[in-house]
Amino acid sequence: MKGSKTLKRRKFIQVAAAAAASGSLVSCGGPKPPWRFFTAGEAAVVNALCETIIPADQDPGAGWAGVVRYIDRQLHRWFKENRETYRLGVAAIEKTAQKAHGKSFVELTPDERTAMVASIEKGQAPAELWQGVSQKEFFDLILNHTMQGFYGDPRHGGNRDMVSWKMLGVPATAIRGRQHYEFPPQS
Repeated sequence: MKGSKTLKRRKFIQVAAAAAASGSLVSCGGPKPPWRFFTAGEAAVVNALCETIIPADQDPGAGWAGVVRYIDRQLHRWFKENRETYRLGVAAIEKTAQKAHGKSFVELTPDERTAMVASIEKGQAPAELWQGVSQKEFFDLILNHTMQGFYGDPRHGGNRDMVSWKMLGVPATAIRGRQHYEFPPQS
């Protein structure tokens, strides 16, 4: 009996070593997915939408600043009540783009995106494609979150490299609890 357990263990070690050498092992400690709430497709649509709201010009826009990362993080934690609105809104944007242009919102030209976002802001997109979510409410929500992600503190996931602060000439603020104070000399 003892010999058969050793043989099984030895065989297991041989198989595991061979798998590790071939690089085919899958482990629980692998790389984390890049998104906490969004799917990759949803993140691409939200990124394109944010970039339409704050496009790059002489300064980087919302896409480069990582606004979609900010929104994704907050939907995972603080904006949980907005999850369904995002799911329905992103799906409706995709349906609207498909109906109007025959392609995904991400594939639209910047001018096509701008025109489509303007119609959504006014509530003029086809209503039958926006079941369960108000166009105006979704636009207001993503506009608010885009502004927060672009102009907020980088530690929350957006405003990469303090791009908006640099653009506005705002000095970087110290993180609370990390300010260094000068104390008067002790006598």
